[in-house]
Amino acid sequence: MNLLSIGGSDPSAGAGIQSDVKSFSEFGAYGLTVITAITGQNTSSFGMIEPVSKKMLKNQLESVLTDFKIDGIKIGMVFNSEIIKTLYQQLKKLKIPIVVDPVIKSTIGGMLIEDKAIEDFQKYIIPLATIITPNKFEAEILSKSKINSKNTIEKIAKNIQNMGAKNVVITGIEEKNNKIIDFVLEKGTKYQISGDKISGINHGSGCNYSAAIIFAISNKKSIRESVKFAKEFAYNSIKNAKKVGNGIKIVDSQNKDKINSELSQSISEFVKIKNIYKNIPECQTNFVYSKQKPKSTKDVLGLSGRIVKAGKEVIVAGNLTYGGSKHVATALLVVNKKFPEIQSAINLKYENSIILKIKKSKFSISSYDRINEPMNVKSKGTSVGWGIDSAIKNLKLPPDIIFHKGDFGKEPMIIIFGDTPKSILKKLSKIIG
Repeated sequence: MNLLSIGGSDPSAGAGIQSDVKSFSEFGAYGLTVITAITGQNTSSFGMIEPVSKKMLKNQLESVLTDFKIDGIKIGMVFNSEIIKTLYQQLKKLKIPIVVDPVIKSTIGGMLIEDKAIEDFQKYIIPLATIITPNKFEAEILSKSKINSKNTIEKIAKNIQNMGAKNVVITGIEEKNNKIIDFVLEKGTKYQISGDKISGINHGSGCNYSAAIIFAISNKKSIRESVKFAKEFAYNSIKNAKKVGNGIKIVDSQNKDKINSELSQSISEFVKIKNIYKNIPECQTNFVYSKQKPKSTKDVLGLSGRIVKAGKEVIVAGNLTYGGSKHVATALLVVNKKFPEIQSAINLKYENSIILKIKKSKFSISSYDRINEPMNVKSKGTSVGWGIDSAIKNLKLPPDIIFHKGDFGKEPMIIIFGDTPKSILKKLSKIIG
């Protein structure tokens, strides 16, 4: 996945395009950048702003858009009307998700957009937005109204939506119970996403939030799923904030869970495999990766939803969570118990042509017959464990593939096993296509 960040350069790397590139990398996406302005700032003070020329901005945009397939765009700092109008002319015809983060003021005090450019921002940038993510202060500036009992959050959000944004998310609304809510206004619905408040000032959480949303929405997640994902990502980055310089803390988006990071990246690569939709079974696909010495499915990371087929597209539904998979995770646990080096698995649609390719390869392959499944196993719902255990019972080496041809009401299936998700992708490349 290729994601483009359009915004200002922050030499502290706490916010701006530097922060976005770090976040995109964390998600397993490739980060591209177009710089609108160069700022001089650190964790203690804000210095100068120097916007790039219209000619330079246009050249950056053309260079990126003509060479790369862009899956999603995030727009941050735009600074002046010339930048705003240039961006509009270059982006208005694109049919890809755009998240607008209307950065108006830096955490350390610098104004990131000229006052006289706000009207053009409303006229040209907001209509580009699939989602716009102002905080309370930014929402009040854009709507020219203070949020209060008369001008409710919903009214302010509707005002911004009427400027052309398809969906509006007003972030960081503090509640009395030490909670922070994000108010979401879609086309035909409204709701709130609540989370815990973390005290203190930080630099970069808003950038992390909007970067997470463009990643999620570009992965075909719903608005609600994308907001939940972004809120969790931003919360963790604030929780892990570090005092790198002499001033305020900088958020740290680095995912300490390497299992999550590698599986997320591998899923992104999996869905891009040519014609992979043909290999998604009726029950859909899950891709899992376990901790060392897993004791239950709660130690196995998988999708809370599935990788689903939608026509000729493949969509990732749900989020990665421990315990998110039941059947594929159970299959992995059984194999891992005998072969601890096997920590990852994925299920695919059964095809005779795939089995023939597997048999011609040097892969270790095994199978089981569900017709032989004892009735007491069927009644307990432990078919997967029984089947995998039967398939590996006499194996001396770990299996690469286990399959079964189904039974009455049971879809035939192929499961590929490996030590890591990356190793599974390598095996896939040899048997698919």
